[in-house]
Amino acid sequence: MFYRDERLALFIDGSNLCAAAKALGFDIDYKLLRQEFMRRGKLLRAFYYTALLENDDYSPIRPLVDWLHYNGFTMVTKPAKEFTDSMGRRKVKGNMDIELTVDAMEIAPHVDHIVLFSGDGDFRPLVEALQRKGVRVSVVSTIRSQPPMIADELRRQADNFIELEELKDVIGRPPRDDRGDHRRDVDTENGADIDA
Repeated sequence: MFYRDERLALFIDGSNLCAAAKALGFDIDYKLLRQEFMRRGKLLRAFYYTALLENDDYSPIRPLVDWLHYNGFTMVTKPAKEFTDSMGRRKVKGNMDIELTVDAMEIAPHVDHIVLFSGDGDFRPLVEALQRKGVRVSVVSTIRSQPPMIADELRRQADNFIELEELKDVIGRPPRDDRGDHRRDVDTENGADIDA
């Protein structure tokens, strides 16, 4: 699936990847993830997308964002929007699809292969557009969770589907209970329940 001389770029939908890994019972070790794809080709960029709660004194995702920023990842963040739903629950939304799509289209002329870490079916038109530009696209997600974390249309459109569970021994580590779980912080699609 990979050629040693091809120019690679990674596009990581942070909340989607974390949710998929959590569903499979492990955490992502981003240092190992970056090293793995450096071995697979000429890694030009590794982008990580997430929305952040700006008003909170402490955001559980902040240490991860800072670590990634200092360790070779291009961080793309924006403030999450906070609201109260009809049941009076505090919700947070922060969709990064547009930012990821624009960046992928801009880098397309400079890469041979893009690896998208997301199962979001909204990315199917992006994958198709990248393929028209001559870029191969691999998608990393899982079909082994209940329900599967990858949309069928995205899996069918991709040149390669990489099952996240098969990368567990290479890029995974056991979940740690002692740190914050940013998956509860922001749901990029529908708004996540937040303890108020």
